[in-house]
Amino acid sequence: MRLVTVAGPPSCGKTSIVSKACAALRETGATSAVVKFDCLQSRDDELYAAAGIPVSVALSGGLCPDHFFATNLEEAFAWAQGTGADCCVIETAGLCNRCAPHLRGALALCVIDNLMGIDAPEKIGPMLRLADVVAVTKGDLVSQAEREVYRYRIGQMNKRAVIRHVNGLTGQGCRDLAAIMAMAPDIDTVTEMKLRFAMPAAVCSYCLSEMRIGGRYQKGNVKKAEFGAKNEN
Repeated sequence: MRLVTVAGPPSCGKTSIVSKACAALRETGATSAVVKFDCLQSRDDELYAAAGIPVSVALSGGLCPDHFFATNLEEAFAWAQGTGADCCVIETAGLCNRCAPHLRGALALCVIDNLMGIDAPEKIGPMLRLADVVAVTKGDLVSQAEREVYRYRIGQMNKRAVIRHVNGLTGQGCRDLAAIMAMAPDIDTVTEMKLRFAMPAAVCSYCLSEMRIGGRYQKGNVKKAEFGAKNEN
């Protein structure tokens, strides 16, 4: 079964373009199943179901959705295999931009939109820099010059990615995206596969439900900033 991971900031159009790309795949005889990892609630399963695409939603609750994704990926892949689908699409919630839920050996898709600001490609981090394909949405809301500059900035951050402009409302460009998804590598199992980039470290007292502010309540993996000093990564 082919495996595609889809990541991107909130409300950039991930679900819209994935549903239309899966519909385009179905026209070629290839079936898809989608697993949506989200945080508190999601209605995306209704959109996929309306399009006739098998879908399963998993909510992380108080956990980071990408850590939740990594610890549940085997089960998600097994569910998709059980549907008999030719392609499994894993769509993750977009949050801190630091996360990178892409796997070595699977097709990695990052979705961003033209309204995020000219510096957005630089801020997004590994989920864009390590993607195989970058789909840019909402291009109809900006000028041609803005689209070209934005595309150039994406290329600066990821020189090897295939960049495609896609419209999640009309479906323009989704057939091209489906053709790329159809070339994703076949995978028997995700067990022993590796992430392309390490997840953010997040084991501190606030991870364990601490709510009080103050150094005396902070334990574990705590990073302190020097305010007034030059910011460094």
